[in-house]
Amino acid sequence: MIKKELSNIEKQIEAIKQEILEIGEMRPGSLSLQYKNPKEKTVSFYQLSYTYKMKSKTEYIRPQFVYEIKRQIENYKKFKKLTEKWIDLAIEFSKNKMDIVKRKELK
Repeated sequence: MIKKELSNIEKQIEAIKQEILEIGEMRPGSLSLQYKNPKEKTVSFYQLSYTYKMKSKTEYIRPQFVYEIKRQIENYKKFKKLTEKWIDLAIEFSKNKMDIVKRKELK
């Protein structure tokens, strides 16, 4: 039964790897619309904020790049979600594998 679970987990991990390979350009952060004069909501601009290597960064994004940046941010979120799932499965796989060894030693 556990060996079947291990096989199933391996298949899930392989599927995650395939999905990760298909992710295109990505970058972390959040994109927000800011205003030079917030009270009047005039002179708007886009701002990308993120933390990388423990340093906060802010970049101004031209309107023609907003769609592309949003897509890259979504790809990054998908990547993070997939890697988190991969880690969960890897932990489960390791525990099950140790259970198999433990059972063999008890016999």
